[in-house]
Amino acid sequence: MSETDQSIFVGGGGVGYGEAQELLLKYGNRHGLIAGATGTGKTVTLQILAEGFSAAGVPVFLSDVKGDLSGLGHAGSPDFKLHDAFTSRAETIGLGDRYTYDSFPVTFWDLYGEQGHPIRTTVAEMGPLLLTQLLQLTEAQEGVLNIAFRVSDEQGLPLLDLKDLQALLVWVGENADTLSLRYGNVSTSSVGAIQRALLVLENQGGYNLFGEPALELADMMRTDTDGRGRISILASDKLMASPKLYATFLLWLLSELFEELPEVGNPDKPKLVFFFDEAHLLFDDAPKALVNKVEQVARLIRSKGVGVYFVTQNPDDVPEDILGQLGNRVQHALRAFTARDQKALRMAAETYRANPRFDIEEAIKSVGTGEAVTSFLVAKGAPGIAEKTLIRPPSSQLGPLTQAQRQALIDSSPIAGKYEAKLDRESAFELLTKRADTAAAEAEAAEAAEDAADLAAAQAKEDDKRRKDLEREFSKARRYETKDYGRSSSRRTTKDSGVAATVTNLVIKELKGTTGRRIVRGILGGLFKGR
Repeated sequence: MSETDQSIFVGGGGVGYGEAQELLLKYGNRHGLIAGATGTGKTVTLQILAEGFSAAGVPVFLSDVKGDLSGLGHAGSPDFKLHDAFTSRAETIGLGDRYTYDSFPVTFWDLYGEQGHPIRTTVAEMGPLLLTQLLQLTEAQEGVLNIAFRVSDEQGLPLLDLKDLQALLVWVGENADTLSLRYGNVSTSSVGAIQRALLVLENQGGYNLFGEPALELADMMRTDTDGRGRISILASDKLMASPKLYATFLLWLLSELFEELPEVGNPDKPKLVFFFDEAHLLFDDAPKALVNKVEQVARLIRSKGVGVYFVTQNPDDVPEDILGQLGNRVQHALRAFTARDQKALRMAAETYRANPRFDIEEAIKSVGTGEAVTSFLVAKGAPGIAEKTLIRPPSSQLGPLTQAQRQALIDSSPIAGKYEAKLDRESAFELLTKRADTAAAEAEAAEAAEDAADLAAAQAKEDDKRRKDLEREFSKARRYETKDYGRSSSRRTTKDSGVAATVTNLVIKELKGTTGRRIVRGILGGLFKGR
């Protein structure tokens, strides 16, 4: 088999089933769909596809919604209760002796940093469009958020974590009048609504998503020393309690891959395969702009060598324009209990290339657990004929690892220690805090200077009044002395003593204060110079 004909064995046939079904690696970036009701085998299908891509040297990213997929890091065992069923299925579909148990290189990630390496992005990288979806903002609130991002760019205020955005919004609210003249209406009510939404997000654990060190995409696209692709597993059981956070994060990751990866055309195998479990969460109540973005990413990202596989209960969970781009399909059983279910079943059947041997709609209703109606791209990328298929059993452990096993794999990971410690470098929050502190210090200094000037003016006024009062007293004393100067010597002496006493009392009174001493020195100098 040539390099371009490498494939992943997905399943085969038995009595009443079709021929073996394989996913050609050269079409692995043409995207895919795994659909089916709860309990029909979607998780196992995802697991065996991840195994196949990893064995072919293709890195994989998937979200582990139920915790079961951690078993990819540990080999299956003959002691497992389903061992006999697995080996029997392997014989039936033509695997035979080729079916072996094996473990695969895995890297565990967790937004909360509890069941894997922390995984983060910055507020700036997330961008206003995805944040609007995450925070469920109105059009007016989205406008204010866009203004905040513009201010961040223009004034060099990096938005790294939630406190940066919260601080910037406070500044936007305080300067709403000025910003409104330049960018349009900035209402404080919209700013307040965004702040409340950020608080809710923070309470849901969004604080852990934003910050540094931010995820480097290269760490998700590693191959192991033996050439197998590493499988990045995002712990999502706790994350699913915040479905908007879950969906927005995965969409951000897709968008980052689209923005950063180079064009590769039609590679012999994908550069990365991305499984989006519970895909309906991405489209529930999503605005048209967001759906358009997903469609654009799905349409163009395959040229970057990335395959996207949506995993959901019903094909109609995925918008029709996106569904039409999913070339590789595994359809597990659908239950048609209501008119809506029946319509969805009929539409799902119509998306397959007809097989004259059976009715596709009926087959989708009747296939059992671990069985599916499949269709994979064949020569020249054409859809293959639909086949009823027995899905192959997994080689890795079916079910979750123990906490000790998981922790051992985390500790031995090639990126162990890289993301664990959160960094907090200078960004919008710190810069705005410095601005506020500087402005407060300048205002305090100005106020102190103004108070000092007022005090000096008041003191000068008081000095002037006291000087005038003292001068009046001295003037009275000198007038009295002059008036009495022509009288007898004995009387002048007596009067002089009286004048001296008056002057002495005035001087003593004024010398009690610093200001008085200053005034008296000046006046006495003039007085005795005159004498």
